[in-house]
Amino acid sequence: MNKKLMVVIAAGLMSGSVMAANGSSDLAVGMAVDQQLSVVVEIDNTYRGIIGNDGLAFDYIAKRGAFNQSAPVTWYVGAGGWYEWDDEFGLRVPLGINWDFYQGWDLYAQLHPELDLYKGVDLQIGGAVGVKYSF
Repeated sequence: MNKKLMVVIAAGLMSGSVMAANGSSDLAVGMAVDQQLSVVVEIDNTYRGIIGNDGLAFDYIAKRGAFNQSAPVTWYVGAGGWYEWDDEFGLRVPLGINWDFYQGWDLYAQLHPELDLYKGVDLQIGGAVGVKYSF
């Protein structure tokens, strides 16, 4: 188990070193209320991983757009999945807005219709609010 953890840590450090050597990175890290209080990691403005007190989720942001080219507010839509620590799991479609309020910082809010697949199919609505810093 310790060897696996060391491999994961080493891979993370090496990938961070490569991104730093290139001079740019599309990595954002922050906090959100998604799976209750959660840590958010977003890569390439496309892949968003969330792990929190209630479970974890992963979203693929498929499309982004702007309401107005001069405004710092954009929209996005994607597809993802979630798992809660009490064994519930399902699919979700994040629909959200993103506000770049300061250099490197952005705030997002989303609604995500969810399909709960644990013990049958159940349609529900979830939501999230978070803040991220881009490196």
